[in-house]
Amino acid sequence: MKLKNKKSAAKRFRITKNGKVCYSKQGRRHILVNKSSKRKRELGKIGVLSAPEATRVKSMLPMM
Repeated sequence: MKLKNKKSAAKRFRITKNGKVCYSKQGRRHILVNKSSKRKRELGKIGVLSAPEATRVKSMLPMM
C-alpha cells in the first residue's frame, strides 16, 4: 500500500535537514495592538518541537 502524509500535519510542520521538526507559532494573526513588540518579535521566530513531540509528528509524515 502506498504511504501517504497526514495533510493536516504536512501543512503545519516541516522537517529540517538535521531532522528537527519546525512549526510556526500561534498568536501572530490578529489583535496585535495589545501585544508588546518583544512578544510579536518572538512569535515571528520559528519554533522547534521537543524530541517526544517530534517523534509523533514524524510518524504522520512518512514521505518527508
